[in-house]
Formats: sequence, structure tokens, C-alpha cells
Amino acid sequence: MNFAERILDFLFNLKIPFKLPKDVEVLNAHQRKDVQQVCTSFYKKYYNDNKKRHALIGINPGRFGGGVTGIPFTDPIRLEKICSIKNDYQKKQELSSVFIYDMIEAFGGTSLFYKQFYFSAMSPLGFVKHEKNLNYYDDKLLLEKIQPFIVDCMNKQIAFGLNTDVCFCIGEGENFKYLQKLNATYNWFTKIETVAHPRFIMQYRVKSKQEFIQQYLEKLNSLST
Repeated sequence: MNFAERILDFLFNLKIPFKLPKDVEVLNAHQRKDVQQVCTSFYKKYYNDNKKRHALIGINPGRFGGGVTGIPFTDPIRLEKICSIKNDYQKKQELSSVFIYDMIEAFGGTSLFYKQFYFSAMSPLGFVKHEKNLNYYDDKLLLEKIQPFIVDCMNKQIAFGLNTDVCFCIGEGENFKYLQKLNATYNWFTKIETVAHPRFIMQYRVKSKQEFIQQYLEKLNSLST
């Protein structure tokens, strides 16, 4: 199997192997046929090879991006307008997706970017509580239960073609702390670089958006390709 086929096999077989805490629901878009078709089109377009990539690791999918399309940091608008993959989803934007695709454009476009990088998340499945996005670390019981799932998912993704010299943690707070903690045990990556989370940038630092894009580019371009 090539990189695309390994990703699709991984995504389409994702399941939470434990009972969720009260009022917490999982976002598992990949179980839907329409999402599987979109994901197949996306990953075969950009990852249909055996080239290794560096990982950018987010928190978990949200309701308006990966939780809808099945593709991290990719909302239905960016999926259609920038990736040229038509879809019937409600064209509602996700702030994180807006930033990420502006950054990708500044990097040189989707083809160049996805040849070198792969987006994932500490938890490749997202969560909602009371109809709001829930980060895996914001519910104490969820955090206690989720570690084996996170470890298993990371091991599988590394095995299908990730460079392990450097990874990029999206989020400089709790996500970085948790990735650091697990990496100290499992030695996935030699070095972990951090970048600010797009949601934080777009919600609280939007006037400095171009400066944050430049910060992303400087770190990503520091890799030899």
C-alpha cells in the first residue's frame, strides 16, 4: 500500500475503544460513505506515493472542519475552492481552516505542501459536549481513558510513513505538554517544534495573522526537503 492507501485504511477503521464520559459524543465522520468518498479523492490526489512526510499534530477534529470532511483543518469551503474537490456539505467555514489554507498558499500551494507534510491530531477523532467542540484534555475522565487510543494511533501513523526527526505540534499549551509527556515515554520524535494554534490566532491575534503565517513558514522551511 502507498501513503494514501495507508491513511485511508487507518481513517476508515478508527473507533473509540472505550465508553465515553457522560454527555460526551464522538465525531467520527469517516464512518459515512460520502466522507469516505471525499477522503479518498483528497488523499489519492495529494498522497498517492511512498514519500515520507513530516507531521503537524493538532488537538482533535472540530465540528466545522475535520469533523465534517474527515480531513484535518479542511472545511467544506477550502476543500472545494482550494483543493478542487466538490462536496455537498454545508459551506460553513472553520476559522482554523481559513488560517491553515492561507498558510499553505503562502508556502507554495497545496501540491507542494502536501508532498512534504501531513496533518493529524493527538486524537484523530473529535469530541463534542453539549453541542460544543471538546478538546480531549478538557474533560478529566476522557483524558484518563484516551491515552491508549492516542498511543495506538500515533504508532500506526508513524509506521505508514512519517519522518521522526522532527514533528510540529499545533498548539503551544496543553497539546504540547501532553505530546511531550507521551514522547518522553514512547520516543516517537527526536524533536518537537511548536506553532501557535490557528484557532487562537484567528480568535485573539487576527491582526497579527501574517506574522504567524511567517512563523509557520520559517519553521517548516527550516527542514531540508
